[in-house]
Amino acid sequence: MGIYSKHILPKLVHSVCGQKPTMRQREKVVPLAQGQVLEIGIGSGLNMPFYDVTRVSHIWGLEPSAEMWAIAQKNARQHHLDAEFIQSGAESIPLENNCVDTVVMTYTLCTIPETEAALDEIGRVLKPGGKLIFCEHGVAPDESVRRWQNRLNPVWKKFSGGCNLDRPIPDLLKRSGFKCSDLQTMYLPGWKPASFNYWGTASH
Repeated sequence: MGIYSKHILPKLVHSVCGQKPTMRQREKVVPLAQGQVLEIGIGSGLNMPFYDVTRVSHIWGLEPSAEMWAIAQKNARQHHLDAEFIQSGAESIPLENNCVDTVVMTYTLCTIPETEAALDEIGRVLKPGGKLIFCEHGVAPDESVRRWQNRLNPVWKKFSGGCNLDRPIPDLLKRSGFKCSDLQTMYLPGWKPASFNYWGTASH
């Protein structure tokens, strides 16, 4: 791992993903989590302030970057959350079948190399009746914005930790057997190629 990936990128991601528009999005979805929670790509713990400690009994924080988790631990302690770090990618989650009440995934699906494998794993660990709560940026509905997403994506990925601008979030969920009845979408304030958001809850 180079100096950029180890020391610069975690702080950059923490800053960019902690901007006001994205934090407002987190505030919409994270309080819905309850019970035994698995957060996919917990990163630096930006969701920590929004968990309802009266509803959440335990959080597993899945994150391949130890540098990001070091920041997340501070946020967990500050907000009095019982959080356990799992250093792993989402394509192979080291948890038992049907053990999670809620999976939380915010601004993460864009960076997962094998989305189908990851979503299959999420479906595996969710209990019957469990929920996937998500908020993601992805492919835009406007052709002019999509053209820019497609043009910029190869370069963007190299400097953003593997983030993709143009992933079709609803299609990815549907293809993996998830059903979402409350999908919402909008452009957030900011740079349009990275600001079209999808959020809601899904069952498997």
